[in-house]
Order: sequence, then structure tokens, then C-alpha cells
Amino acid sequence: MRYTILIVPGFHGSGPAHWQSWLQDRVAQARRVDGIDWERPVLADWAAAVGRSIDAAPGPVLVVAHSFGCLASVRAAARRQHRVAGLMLVAPADPERFGPAGLRDQDREPGQQSVAAHIPDSPLGVPSLVVASTNDPWVRLSSAAYWADRWGSLLVNVGAAGHINVDSGHGPWPRGLELLDALHATCDGLPLGSINERPGQQAAAH
Repeated sequence: MRYTILIVPGFHGSGPAHWQSWLQDRVAQARRVDGIDWERPVLADWAAAVGRSIDAAPGPVLVVAHSFGCLASVRAAARRQHRVAGLMLVAPADPERFGPAGLRDQDREPGQQSVAAHIPDSPLGVPSLVVASTNDPWVRLSSAAYWADRWGSLLVNVGAAGHINVDSGHGPWPRGLELLDALHATCDGLPLGSINERPGQQAAAH
């Protein structure tokens, strides 16, 4: 099946030396989400922009997200299981680091709200990968594993790879392209729609 590959960068965006830009140059159907202020990580705004890009795509979408973009992508994809074929979520940022209006204060007061309550806490319903590192400054591996479990995602531990960005040496990233190819192959064998539904329910939905 032919998919639109939707690239969703994280906080500060992904510049020309970032692996997302490298991948975008190598995949014919890849396009980058637009309508996002990369310096203002506001979950509702980012998720709305991702949702608009999914809705505007000519066919089913594979999402390739990084960092805070992962949080926006899972929120947008949760209600679009018949548009989103799969998600590759690389170095998802810890939702506890962000509030509804952006980054939370380092010395936050008890009770200050995070965006954890505003992202899915149950299986996403489509094939997904969470690609995580053992020394990511934006999220502990245990937190990435927790969210992978909640979302029903396959956790891929790539070792000591930092935040899997330019600073950690991830410009050209052949392993990332391999993971996307593997996700693509998995999705090719499945109909669109929630994989949490029984086969009869999926057929009825189509």
C-alpha cells in the first residue's frame, strides 16, 4: 500500500542536519507537518496541526515523530485509526516535562499540571514503535517503556543514543530507515482501523 510518511519534529524543530530531514530526503512520499510554532510546545496546538496534516493526506499515513512531536502525534492519531496506518515514535519526550502551555518550570509547585492527562493512556489501536535510548536527557528509559506498554507499542531500545538527534550524532540514521521499513511491512498486511477490534468489527467498519 502507498502511504504518506508524515514527519513530525519535536521542540525546536528538526534542522537540515537532523535524521528526520535526512529521512525525508530519501522517502518519496514523505512530507513534514506544517502550521506548528516549534518554539512553543503547546500540546493542543501541535496535535491539531498534526491532525490537519493527517486529514489532508491523500491516503493512509505513517507517522514518524520525534520527542515532543510524539506526544502530539499520539493525541492526534487516537481518533484517526482509519487514517493512520502506524506510528514510529522516536525518543518521546517525558510528558511530565510539559504543561498545557509549554515547558513546565524546573522548580514546579506540587499540583502543577502536566500533559500526561491529555495523551492516550490505552492502546493506540494501530501498529507502533517506541524507539528509546538508555541515556536520553528528555526521558528515562523506564518512562518510555511505561508509555510503550500503555500504547501497545513495541519498545525498541537502541542503547546509549542520547536524545536521538543531531547532538547525539544522529544525522544520517540508517537504523531509523530500517525501522520505518519494518513498520511499513507490518502495516501492509493489515486493514486500516483499530487492531484492538475483533476481525468482524473491522469488517463492519469498512
